[in-house]
Amino acid sequence: MSNYHFKVERPGIHTTFQDFGYEYLQHFGITTGGVVDNNLFQTANKLLGNEKNETIIEFAYQGPRLRLDKGNVQIVITGEVHFIISKKSENFSKNIGETYRTYQLNEGDIIDILATKTSVYGYFGVIGGFKINKYNRCGSTLVGSGIGPNNGKRIQENQLIEFNMESKKNKLKQLSYLSNNKDNIIRAIEGPQINFFSKETINNFFNKTFKISKSADRMGVRLEGNKIVSKNTSNIPSEGIIKGSVQIPGDGNPIVLMVDHPTIGGYPKIATVILNDIAKLSHQSFGKEICFEKVSIETAENLYNANKKYLDKMFQSIKLL
Repeated sequence: MSNYHFKVERPGIHTTFQDFGYEYLQHFGITTGGVVDNNLFQTANKLLGNEKNETIIEFAYQGPRLRLDKGNVQIVITGEVHFIISKKSENFSKNIGETYRTYQLNEGDIIDILATKTSVYGYFGVIGGFKINKYNRCGSTLVGSGIGPNNGKRIQENQLIEFNMESKKNKLKQLSYLSNNKDNIIRAIEGPQINFFSKETINNFFNKTFKISKSADRMGVRLEGNKIVSKNTSNIPSEGIIKGSVQIPGDGNPIVLMVDHPTIGGYPKIATVILNDIAKLSHQSFGKEICFEKVSIETAENLYNANKKYLDKMFQSIKLL
């Protein structure tokens, strides 16, 4: 049994184990969960040579500070992230790290993930993956439900994070990552209750800006600055809802459901954010302005397929260091 591990000296903000999330369980009241940014998740595992759905660590705003107590391992960080590596062999001199490239850590080294820069979420992975207990074959932590790895909890100070294998002689890799999600335009299709809203209100939704409120996390993002009011009722019989649903509660401030969304809801839904733009929205921090652009289902599908081709092409540029 492996006992290779990091010790958590600082857990960071909402630091959890995540993978692609849960499938076919919403009828049991278990949401999908999973990583917020699939592109960054896939990129991390590709650079490490891991399986596509290998569980990694996701953090928001600030990541963990980890001391490698036992073993040697290759790591990677993806996202717009500032981090420092302190090598024991160099008397813990601080070396500023680069994202989208792998590093070899040896026993006693420290990695300190200080902060995200222009985005909210970042990812930390190790070659061979972390040693975790999965739930229903899934490595995602649902903190609100207490389900998943780490007993359904965020990563805590002083806990040990085990990984599966040592990696001493693997060649290091690097990728010139170019995000295709730099603007603040969030594309969405019409929602199932769009007929609850007047033409003027629908035009306001798709043509005026919103601001990201302080109420934004893995469950949902509440928007401000452009009240949207239903011409009918602000309540409907509860029904199944999905990631990206834009609910309109009675106060008129839309709520965009994210990866840890509830499985049912009783607010009318004016729109649904397309899968391609879920990550883009999640990386918008408090006070940032966004606007919605209406697209067709066909356009949403084409954009989803184009993103897969974009990643495949980008992965071809991975080079050895």
